[in-house]
Amino acid sequence: MGSTSIEDMHHFAGDSAWFQLYVGGDQSSAMDLVARAKTSGYDTLLLTVDVPEVAIRIRDQRNGFKVPFTIGPRQFVDFALHPRWSLTTLFHGAPETVNTVSDSSATFNRYAGRGAIDWGFLSSLRDQWPHKLLVKGITSVEDAVKAKQSGCDGVYLSNHGGRQLASAPAAIDLIKPVREAVGSEYPMAVDSGFRCGEDIVKAYALGADFVMLGRPFLWGVGADSTDGVTRVMDILRSEILNCMAQIGVNSISEIDQSHLVK
Repeated sequence: MGSTSIEDMHHFAGDSAWFQLYVGGDQSSAMDLVARAKTSGYDTLLLTVDVPEVAIRIRDQRNGFKVPFTIGPRQFVDFALHPRWSLTTLFHGAPETVNTVSDSSATFNRYAGRGAIDWGFLSSLRDQWPHKLLVKGITSVEDAVKAKQSGCDGVYLSNHGGRQLASAPAAIDLIKPVREAVGSEYPMAVDSGFRCGEDIVKAYALGADFVMLGRPFLWGVGADSTDGVTRVMDILRSEILNCMAQIGVNSISEIDQSHLVK
């Protein structure tokens, strides 16, 4: 759903680029994207299952964040209060979902169902993708174990930042039981609700290998473009190092459950 093509993103990010796959009603289109990712040189594919259906998201509706985008009085006030963003966006034009539009008649439906996949699809994807494969959106120990048994190279715990189901379990509460179930060496990523360096250290102590953040970087880029992203990274690095100093460790690898308060 990005405004940068799969090919261009790999050109910019190189080996740091992972390809995140959402599967809509048309599985053949999804596999076309997978083929493009493979041709472009991606080494890691992330099958994302945490949005089988776009949630109601009352806050988005209240703020007028809808697709297709509509402009009302609230949006005009917002534009006026942020002239640099408004003028830059006006100059460059509205972003388009360049990877999903293959012809002039195609349209992007944000609210189309994305839940038409199952364990059989994962098995088929595993057969066709020769590189690293992870499943993002795991919210139970049972699914984490099944993903491992299905040949995935790792699991990614996520409740989509708490924006899908209000009663979904917190991702951080899943880390320890999933780690115990999949073993100490199996790669595990986690996101949802992590906002500072201390949060990241907690996740490492519980057993996570990777901690992903989305919103802090969106805030950074929204506030000050590229410099804002760099500033967020500096803040997180400083917070992680400070927390490590407070608990008496000199490297990430030293962080374990002994640093948690029971």
